[in-house]
Amino acid sequence: MDMVNWGILSAAKIAREWVAPAIHNSERGRIAAIASRTPGKAEALAAPYGDVWCHSDYDALLEDPNIDAVYIPLPNAAHVTWTERALKAGKHVLCEKPIALEADQIDHLIRVRDQTGLLAAEAFMVTHHPQWHRVRSLIAEGAIGRLTHVQGGFSFFNDDPQNIRNDAAQGGGALRDIGVYPSVTARFVTGEEPDNVTARIDWEHGIDASARVWAEFPSFTMDFFVSMRRHPWQQMLFHGTAGWIRVNAPFNAGAYADEVIEIADRTGARRIERHAAVDQYTAQIDAFNATVLDGDAFGCPLEFSRGNQRMIDMIYAAGT
Repeated sequence: MDMVNWGILSAAKIAREWVAPAIHNSERGRIAAIASRTPGKAEALAAPYGDVWCHSDYDALLEDPNIDAVYIPLPNAAHVTWTERALKAGKHVLCEKPIALEADQIDHLIRVRDQTGLLAAEAFMVTHHPQWHRVRSLIAEGAIGRLTHVQGGFSFFNDDPQNIRNDAAQGGGALRDIGVYPSVTARFVTGEEPDNVTARIDWEHGIDASARVWAEFPSFTMDFFVSMRRHPWQQMLFHGTAGWIRVNAPFNAGAYADEVIEIADRTGARRIERHAAVDQYTAQIDAFNATVLDGDAFGCPLEFSRGNQRMIDMIYAAGT
């Protein structure tokens, strides 16, 4: 193999706007098939990408012998089922976050992954962006002294009752949609897992519309908020004994704002590091392709995802 042939299960918005272009633009990947249960949607998504086979049934795509890997952007509640089915059909899997609704479900997927010998991963594109590798290095080398506290926030406005993010039956809610990002980036740059969590959750029609979270890690504390009922905003701030690091566009780099890291040192001086524009979705697909084709270690394995889901589970359990 010198190319990964990708299939996409559904023509969801994130597939249309971000991941399908990323697969097309990746160095060693191509879109080979798309499946949608809605007539015309697979064809519309496939149109810009040349010779793409369109299926009206998800199982038909999984049975396609020409497909090596599957990208799954289905509603949250369907992720575990279709990830398992794809693995058992012999396909590598990249599944949108959250790949599961509870940490124990990821344990099950890890077992299936190991049984099949295939790659299965959660689509945390932020872990593939150079700005987060830079933040991790800065903290590890003590650029801001000892890390003591992390602050974060992520919000957007969506109160459409027909949207799956507002549908409890589909696994909707702010924590599952965007709360995973402050948690995953804090865990990614520190390598630590939370010991204790407290939370306040605003519930609407069975989903968490907003949440405020306080967490205690072994060597630092954290607080963040997420909301689907506020104007779009995002930021991550890392406080140390000798400075701080602010990430300007932590989650939607380029789309929300420029890839800028601001660093303050012990003298009070501040400097700006600007990263070249990077499509983190393409970086994610390139990394996935390299694992499939070359056996490279994938930077966001299911074991790491399990830790993140455990933190989300803790938040829900602590929420009042």
